[in-house]
Amino acid sequence: MNPRALLIGNSDGIGLATTRRLLARGWSVVGVSRSDSPITGDHYRHHVSDVSDSRYGELLAAVIEDFPVDLCAYFVGIGEPLDPLDMSMEVKIMEVNLTGMVWTASVVIPRMVARGKGHFLGISSLADELISPEAPSYHASKAGFSNYLGGLGPAVRSKGVAVTNIRFGFVDTKMAKGEAKPLMMTVEKAVDHIERCIQRKPSRHTAPRVAIPLVKLRKFLMKLGI
Repeated sequence: MNPRALLIGNSDGIGLATTRRLLARGWSVVGVSRSDSPITGDHYRHHVSDVSDSRYGELLAAVIEDFPVDLCAYFVGIGEPLDPLDMSMEVKIMEVNLTGMVWTASVVIPRMVARGKGHFLGISSLADELISPEAPSYHASKAGFSNYLGGLGPAVRSKGVAVTNIRFGFVDTKMAKGEAKPLMMTVEKAVDHIERCIQRKPSRHTAPRVAIPLVKLRKFLMKLGI
């Protein structure tokens, strides 16, 4: 039987490229995103749903009831600059980036634990270490995202379930905003990292690693108010 993956937020960007890579490797894939997918084929099914929709959890439960998965990957992420006159997007960003991931885990992980195997993979960001007055909700959501997966992994490891938190810097997608985008990697390079994580199942993976000291320096300078 082909290995099975459930990919959330896979109609474009890194999620779409990962879908194509897994299908090429012989996986069967179900995708869930708020847009239709350009992919068709015998080993691919797609469902349109927003992760903040009230029936999202029901959809996931129905999908994996018929399609027990070896891998679930959460790619969804949005971000916008803070508008102090209209902060409605702040709530949406937290719902999509953080709460949607927790909803996904809450449906998928127990079923993996019951089977005694599985891999939950989430795409976070190096922004999880930084405080940003320009985009506080995005940075806070990624901090919560990484912290949650960092705690969830050890809780389920003994049950046969692996949890991987992937922290990317800038990747060449529509999410890469701002004038300065240092060390930006291609989507295909990002998928190379994801594929290695699927094979090795680390608890945490950061790419590019050369960005780690730069983030720490930025964090230090922010503490100094520079």
